[in-house]
Amino acid sequence: MAATSSFSPSLSLNAKPNKPSKPLPLRSLRSLIKPTTSLSPHPASLSSSSPSLLSHRVSSSRNANHPLAPLSDNNDDDYDEKPREECGVVGIYGDSEASRLCYLALHALQHRGQEGAGIVTVSKDKVLQTITGVGLVSEVFNESKLDQLPGDIAIGHVRYSTAGSSMLKNVQPFVAGYRFGSVGVAHNGNLVNYTKLRAELEENGSIFNTSSDTEVVLHLIAISKARPFFMRIVDACEKLQGAYSMVFVTEDKLVAVRDPHGFRPLVMGRRSNGAVVFASETCALDLIEATYEREVYPGEVLVVDKDGVKSQCLMPHPEPKQCIFEHIYFSLPNSIVFGRSVYESRHVFGEILATESPVDCDVVIAVPDSGVVAALGYAAKSGVAFQQGLIRSHYVGRTFIEPSQKIRDFGVKLKLSPVRGVLEGKRVVVVDDSIVRGTTSSKIVRLLREAGAKEVHMRIASPPIIASCYYGVDTPSSEELISNRMSVDEVRDYIGSDSLAFLSFETLKKHLGEEDSKTFCYACFTGNYPVKPTEDKVKRGGGDFIDDGLVGGINNIEGGWVR
Repeated sequence: MAATSSFSPSLSLNAKPNKPSKPLPLRSLRSLIKPTTSLSPHPASLSSSSPSLLSHRVSSSRNANHPLAPLSDNNDDDYDEKPREECGVVGIYGDSEASRLCYLALHALQHRGQEGAGIVTVSKDKVLQTITGVGLVSEVFNESKLDQLPGDIAIGHVRYSTAGSSMLKNVQPFVAGYRFGSVGVAHNGNLVNYTKLRAELEENGSIFNTSSDTEVVLHLIAISKARPFFMRIVDACEKLQGAYSMVFVTEDKLVAVRDPHGFRPLVMGRRSNGAVVFASETCALDLIEATYEREVYPGEVLVVDKDGVKSQCLMPHPEPKQCIFEHIYFSLPNSIVFGRSVYESRHVFGEILATESPVDCDVVIAVPDSGVVAALGYAAKSGVAFQQGLIRSHYVGRTFIEPSQKIRDFGVKLKLSPVRGVLEGKRVVVVDDSIVRGTTSSKIVRLLREAGAKEVHMRIASPPIIASCYYGVDTPSSEELISNRMSVDEVRDYIGSDSLAFLSFETLKKHLGEEDSKTFCYACFTGNYPVKPTEDKVKRGGGDFIDDGLVGGINNIEGGWVR
């Protein structure tokens, strides 16, 4: 019998939170800003293929020293092996408290990046002011710093990077000064032709100061001869391949752009005072009392200025290929992403697991936080009680030392504490969103057994990950992915669970709907990467263009990189 749910694949793109009665007053905004000024080591993420049924069971577990163990186990923190979303972006136009609203919105997107944060605003005298820093949003900004960022236009960014690249100069937004004015940019995604573009630009004299692919965009804008300014952005984006949801700021405009495939989310909302807001997720809109209006469409360029919001350009694009992992892991459950409720998606994934991979058990638990909603769905469908068998500590930061393997094994225990009263003598189903290298899963299984669990049955609310992502997600190489090299039986033996089942790929697509399922990217499950964006020139429409005549300057208040 198929799983049933109220989940609707056709959830309207115009689904809206409750409309606020009025914008937050200045005093309310100030009360939400922490006074801290410290820059301390930041914690790790706060988040959280076979078409046939992938379920197997064994009578006993094996130790973790499996002959097919992952090739690499050099993580400084084993609990941080999950795929990582690279960034979150915010853009605000038309609110005198733009920097503070941006600060709060970035808090809502903190799960998308914890290694750095930055804000750029436009002052009354048309100067782009920027503050960036390494760490969490609350560590980078305080009241006095936000006082240095006046203006009614702002963009912001939170960043996650691969190890060794979390240098201050790589923290966005980036700001550049040109002969025709200044521009700031914040980018979520990854450019697959970055190396080629950078080599071509350097051959022609461009000098790069960062290791970020976003800097390429600023150089492409510099050499563009298009007019007016927003067409320079369009001209630059025509040369890009891969994933990009970006917000740009000039002395008088806010521009939002999404790549032709729509890999990464980008939504638009509006506060009751008319201020326009862009963000990676609707949870950021909710926090600052902005009503969700719609997505920025794949290939769309939206320009916001004193005359309002204009969809100035829609680049030719193939069928959208939106990242399915936004619904599985990256986005917060209270967000609407790609027109769908993330909470409802995860709940349904759990229901499917309970229907397709049932097992006699006494309790259902989750690997917090990202596995909780799927576990609730599993429990609801199976009729077995959900309990909090693992408690997560949100106060343990990433370890920057090089511990011995014996010490590193304590990593999971630092972040996850078992509740013996829930687990002892019980047959336990534990639901997680995904398995990447398998090292964390094996330690969780061992942790549960040490707490007295009689049986441990792993249920994974996604298909096996067999391929690396090149579109804005930091995943290991394909060779390091455990499901790329092991069968489900072998993975089960390696992690030491009594049984293991993944969400089947075909059922995942079925529940997305026949038409909607075609609009998602499943490359990490199939190894089939979307076709590169079309090289057809963008349709610019009629009429003559004149240069915007931008003449503003840049004030780099603290941190970051300015060109």
